Amino acid sequence: MSDDGLFPHGALVGVLTAEPLDRLLTYKAPVGGCGTGDFVEVPLGPRRVLGVTWGAGDTDFDPAKIRSITRVLDAAPMREDMRTFLTRAADYTLTPMHAMVRLATRAPGLGDALSMRKVYLRGDREPDRMTEARARVLDAMDAFGDAAVTLSELAQSAGVTSSVVKGLVAQGALREEESPRDTPYPRLDVTRPGLDLTDDQAKAAAILRQGAGRYSTTLLKGVTGSGKTEVYLEAVAACLSKGRQALVLLPEIALTAGFLARVEARFGARPAEWHSGVTMTERRRLWRMVGEGGAELIVGARSALFLPFRDLGLIIVDEEHDTSYKQEDGVLYNARDMAVLRASLSDAQVVLASATPSLETWANAEAGKYKRLDLTARFGPSDLPEMRAIDMRDEALPSDRWISPTLARAVTERIAAGEQSLLFLNRRGYAPVTLCRACGHQVGCAQCDARMVEHRFLKRLMCHQCGETTPIPAACPNCGVEGKLAPVGPGVERMAEEVAKTFPEARTRVLSSDLFGSARALKAEIEAIAAGDADIIIGTQLVAKGHNFPLLTLVGVIDADLGLQGSDLRAAERTFQLMRQVAGRAGRADRPGIALLQSYQPEHPVIRAILAGNEEEFWRAEAAEREAMAMPPYGRLAGIILSAPDVQTVFDLGNHLARNDAALRRIGAQVFGPAPAPIARIRGRHRVRLLVKAAKGAPLQQALAAWIEGLKLPANLRLSIDIDPQSFL
Repeated sequence: MSDDGLFPHGALVGVLTAEPLDRLLTYKAPVGGCGTGDFVEVPLGPRRVLGVTWGAGDTDFDPAKIRSITRVLDAAPMREDMRTFLTRAADYTLTPMHAMVRLATRAPGLGDALSMRKVYLRGDREPDRMTEARARVLDAMDAFGDAAVTLSELAQSAGVTSSVVKGLVAQGALREEESPRDTPYPRLDVTRPGLDLTDDQAKAAAILRQGAGRYSTTLLKGVTGSGKTEVYLEAVAACLSKGRQALVLLPEIALTAGFLARVEARFGARPAEWHSGVTMTERRRLWRMVGEGGAELIVGARSALFLPFRDLGLIIVDEEHDTSYKQEDGVLYNARDMAVLRASLSDAQVVLASATPSLETWANAEAGKYKRLDLTARFGPSDLPEMRAIDMRDEALPSDRWISPTLARAVTERIAAGEQSLLFLNRRGYAPVTLCRACGHQVGCAQCDARMVEHRFLKRLMCHQCGETTPIPAACPNCGVEGKLAPVGPGVERMAEEVAKTFPEARTRVLSSDLFGSARALKAEIEAIAAGDADIIIGTQLVAKGHNFPLLTLVGVIDADLGLQGSDLRAAERTFQLMRQVAGRAGRADRPGIALLQSYQPEHPVIRAILAGNEEEFWRAEAAEREAMAMPPYGRLAGIILSAPDVQTVFDLGNHLARNDAALRRIGAQVFGPAPAPIARIRGRHRVRLLVKAAKGAPLQQALAAWIEGLKLPANLRLSIDIDPQSFL
């Protein structure tokens, strides 16, 4: 290899693939050579797989047996900062490098040659005869908007055969065009003026603009509706004006529609999107354009952090406290923390935006590691909602009802005034438990130690752990008696039944992730509600994530005590965040809002803090309690999850690890467990957890690696390590 990282024809090259191998594979450089970071296709057994050239190859092999790289892909090479990021992220999360490479190459057809392709657009005629299948195609086409869509993607989205699409082309209802693959995205105009900012916003925006072009992390803390988005879009403009790229991470796909419209209004063009709702064609295009610099601003889910940016200058983590930024399967990482790591390696700016920041971020700002900017007032004419508790001990409420008379009167007043009400309950489905009144049996999942949740709208029972569904049975599966199965407790679907009885004239919409087959359908529903197409909205935590409903003036929290149950380390923090975020949906236009929290323990410190709005006092008290226990962010945790079909196997390994913990004791760490996980069986696999606790500055990863080194796991036993766990299920 030459000093500039180039490998001439025949030189030995180390290639890292996404295949489950624990080492670099050595190949010969192809005709024409290759460079470090090139994406290549290499032979592996009888197959050809994608890889990245990582450095010099191993010279200990017989040269005659070393195969050559098949070809170098026509894609921008992986930059050094990206390779370092993957390595550092792997070291921190204790993830094999092949899994990191898989994260960084999650786009279809990367090895395909550049070419033309046929895409479909809306035509200017209506078909002479409208069938149900044709209507589904046209609805799907409208949902795609201006995005490029291929024949297979359109047919699959509409649930029809390709002949239906071709028939609409013949009728002129669709147009078929030849389009080049992987074209650059429209340029954003950073010279367009933004909205007029308040003094608070203007000061914050000026500070962020000054930080453009170099590494820093800033907490942008603003009350709900304070205009945090407009402030950080000014940071985006400053970044793009320097010729660098910007990434905005959002916690929920449903948030993208409104955000994209705001970006288009600010910069005159829409940004690129990266999330599960994007077509495979667009994913490939974006992956390539990010590496070539043909995409300036990317809006995406947490996995967008692993795109191969040419020159990343800014990362925004919106609603940074949101738990969806933690990846809970496969590679276990927190996108908020990985954003800070990625930015530090790319000399980029990070903005963590939230009305209710995570305690980790709050503590880093308090310690001076992060800058902090505060927006204390709502943008425009709106004021923060009034917040009150409804003491459920004083309400005369039948056992099968959950909307208190006080809340019902408030909803009735809003309907009469032409305003919207939101009833919030963080439980999907109809009822969390289905009980047999003959034998007392609670219907559970056959694959998991979890109760089946009734989804009456779907006419099925569903396991929220593994996704298993079954028809709602007529007879108890335990005793066989018919007519005795009864739902226990409320879910949002049961709330919808109660709302229909209590407010028969009201237009009601239910917002729950279970009820929408696609991200596009969910976006359409949210847009309809924002346009006033509902009097009462019933929703899960999905509605707390940044949506703006101008007519919404009342938020009623059905069970404010729900999140306080159990022994979760972050129960108080998450309840505080969720209640404040939900309450913040009310009164976001020029109409005053109110939030009513139904509670059986209104004197609880968390409920009192929510009502009083003493956020800093709450964070200080929560921080003091965590610090006294040496728990995160003032200590370190790692979760060890063992799973296997046989329960004794996992306990045997768990006990072996607990007895042989010398590597952990050397750094002063403690091991708790093994113990059955709270949900001890998922998809037929028994699960056992251990918890490792260490001091904040302890070299935890090195000790964990030494602890499990040399373990020979049976083929059916899995061990995963969760650094900084957020969930303990």
